[in-house]
Parts: sequence; C-alpha cells; structure tokens
Amino acid sequence: MTAEVIDGKAFAAQLREHVGVQAAKFEQQAGRKAGLAVVLVGEDPASQVYVRSKHKATVAANMESFEHRLPADTSNADLLALVERLNTDSAVDGILVQLPLPGHLDEQAVIAAISPDKDVDGFHVINAGRLAVGQTGFVPCTPLGCMMLLADRLGDLSGLEAVVIGRSNIVGKPMAQLLLDANATVTIAHSRTKDLPGVVRRADIVVAAVGRPEMVKGDWLKDGATIIDVGINRLPPEPGSDKGRLVGDVDYAAAQNVASAITPVPGGVGPMTIAVLLRNTLVAAHRNEGLDLPEGAL
Repeated sequence: MTAEVIDGKAFAAQLREHVGVQAAKFEQQAGRKAGLAVVLVGEDPASQVYVRSKHKATVAANMESFEHRLPADTSNADLLALVERLNTDSAVDGILVQLPLPGHLDEQAVIAAISPDKDVDGFHVINAGRLAVGQTGFVPCTPLGCMMLLADRLGDLSGLEAVVIGRSNIVGKPMAQLLLDANATVTIAHSRTKDLPGVVRRADIVVAAVGRPEMVKGDWLKDGATIIDVGINRLPPEPGSDKGRLVGDVDYAAAQNVASAITPVPGGVGPMTIAVLLRNTLVAAHRNEGLDLPEGAL
C-alpha cells in the first residue's frame, strides 16, 4: 500500500479562489472591501517573507491589505496604541501582529490587546475560551486548515481515534478541541508521554505538531491511518549542498508504506494557513457588518 498524498496546496488554492469570489460579493453588499491589517515589528527575515505572502494573498482575494511596519526598537506602549487604533478602525476587520516580536516586547499583552472579534489568528484567550466551550469565535488558522483537510478526506470523524502530538496553544490544544467537537476520541501526546509509539499506534488520525524532524517513525503507525504533518524542519545541508532538505515531523518515506493518506512537507498543511487566514478575515468582515455568512461557503 502506498499512501495517497493529501494535496494541501491544491485545496488551499481552491479555498483562496472561493474566498475571493465571496469577498467580491461582500464588497457589493457592504460598499467596502474586507480589510486585514498586518503589523510587523523589526527586520526578521522569515517574518518579512510571511508578511509579503499575506499581503499578496489578501489583495488577490479582493480584500484590502493594511501593512504597518514598525522599527525593532518600537516600545510596548506604541505597539499597543497602534493595536487600539486598528481595533476602532471600521475599515479593518482582522488584525494580525506577526510573531515572534522582538524580545523586549510583551507578546501576551499585545495578543490580549487585539479585539477578540478582529483576532483572525484565533490566539486571544477569549477565542480560546469560546473554542473550549463550543461558542462561535476564531480558531487558529493552522488547526482549522488541518480539520478542513481531514473532513475533505474522511468525511465524518465520529468515533475515530485521533492522536495529536504536541500541546502548543497555537496548534496542539486547538487541534484536539476541534477533533473533539467532531466527535473523535482524542489523545494529546507530547515529549513526556510514556510509550509514545504505542499511543500513536492506536490512532486512525495522527496530527504531528511537535517540531522535531522525522520523529514519528513508520512502525509507530496503525495500518491505514491518516497522517497530518504540521512540522516544517530544515535538516542540515548534505556535503556539497548549501541548503538542507525541508522535512516534517513524520518520517514520510516510511509512513507512505503504512498510512492510507498523508500530507507532504512542503505542500501539505503549510499553504492552508494563509488560505484560512483569508477565510477568517472574510468571516470577521461579515460579522462586523452584521451580514449573514454565505450558505455553507465558509
């Protein structure tokens, strides 16, 4: 058996196109475009690449992109003042402060300052609480993207056994909650889990989000499991090469012989994150304008 490849790139392209169509309809109804504000503090090269990608994707999806680039020595007070201005700006539906922030800034205070109704990253403690008790809020983009891929692949998840490896607030915990809401039986595993291979071997669904290259081995997996690999790790360059290979948290080559379906790295979960960010922004815009969401569309 060779696992089917779950093509996150193609799914994300479809979602972005769909969001673009709905965003054009929103503009007709609201008389303005949905707006996403992205705040970048400092010169972190990876963050600059992400921000450029988000800007391009936002514009391509018929939405307004507001970029705020601040110097690395920006004070907490100035950053919080900008967030407050964006909270009250009716042209802005979603606010994203690019992480990580420079070390002198208080990330938690900045996240807490964003209005929960504009928190399209889904990081605010109020949105985490809404997810935990089953209320409507915003869910972090990566786990929501993973759920879309799983639902597309498996349909109903009721009664399936799912193991999430990793317990971060950004992926692991919200992922587990979403799977629970979909009536899966969920185990959260992590570095302290006893007999991690044995725990993973029970799972119909494995979501690996631990940040360790190729940690999950093929013989850890149940025959026919569906594998969602959230990890993106760059291996050291091999002799004669100046760039190391990108790999996930799962040993892809070995897993392909056991799993029924698996996301590749790159081209699996990664492209979903920006697509879901656009989706969340459009949802926020509808809510902010008091408009009904398109039927089943988002």
